[in-house]
Amino acid sequence: MITDDTYIARRLHLLGEWDAALDALGPAAEPELRAEIAVDRWFFRIEGHEEAEKAVAALDSTSPTAHLLTARLAYSRLLFERDPRADDRAVAEAGYRATVESGDEKLRGWAEYHWAVLLDNIDKDPAGALPRYETALEIATKSGDGYFESYIIRHLAPHKEPAERIAMLRRSLHLRAALGARPQTLAAQALLADNLPEDDPERAELMKTFRPGAEELHIGWLLSEG
Repeated sequence: MITDDTYIARRLHLLGEWDAALDALGPAAEPELRAEIAVDRWFFRIEGHEEAEKAVAALDSTSPTAHLLTARLAYSRLLFERDPRADDRAVAEAGYRATVESGDEKLRGWAEYHWAVLLDNIDKDPAGALPRYETALEIATKSGDGYFESYIIRHLAPHKEPAERIAMLRRSLHLRAALGARPQTLAAQALLADNLPEDDPERAELMKTFRPGAEELHIGWLLSEG
């Protein structure tokens, strides 16, 4: 049974209220959830890295969740160039590989996706990334996980022809909006706007829509894209 604190924290997490979500968790809260929220806060706001590391360090270091979150922290330091460590690239890939091999099907899908993003964004290796995106998408589709699908197609879209790219970006946006995932919806609005012609009225409307939300949630990297 999900406790009230856990339910509230999950809802606040979905809304991008990361500080409030962490505050809502009681001392008996599952450490995996605390670590996930802390890592997401770091990724979106680039704040609280030390707390995120401590939350991940509190997990069983051999668990798939610990492997995945450790890898995500390493990847984000590289992506945002925030005190990257010499071994971050190796740590990220090792964590994703360990999660893929863990036997946890849901986390395997997320690890395949994050591994693809590492190859795509850090290594600039789309040929290596695409098969992992496709594997992740197959898992998401099979399980009916629209939230997960929205992440994958957001990153697959740039590799498609313009018409399919826009259709995938719109689907990612609609999936996120339907689930009430606010920071992810804002990011989807920004990326769709960036892929529309400058004189497209929809682009102007998306720009006006996502920027106030990104400011409210303090998603600096998203504002820099707009």
